[in-house]
Amino acid sequence: MSMHEQIRNFIQDNLVVFDDDVEFSNEDNIFELGFVNSLFAMKLVTYIESEFNTTIESEEMDINNFNTIDNIVNFIHSKTVYQ
Repeated sequence: MSMHEQIRNFIQDNLVVFDDDVEFSNEDNIFELGFVNSLFAMKLVTYIESEFNTTIESEEMDINNFNTIDNIVNFIHSKTVYQ
């Protein structure tokens, strides 16, 4: 399973909308679409840290790092490059 698929599955498992037919692309802003909320953001950070064995520093808690699947994957890749 690719990193994109892993992130997508996690997001789909934590949607705040109750529609089984929700679809979004890797570029869609999941916060602007209302698919997730601020509680999800904290769950996402915890998930990324445990699943991808990394630590997210407070200065990295920028919504732009986590608002799309592509941005999340790019952020994780940037963390692994610099570790």
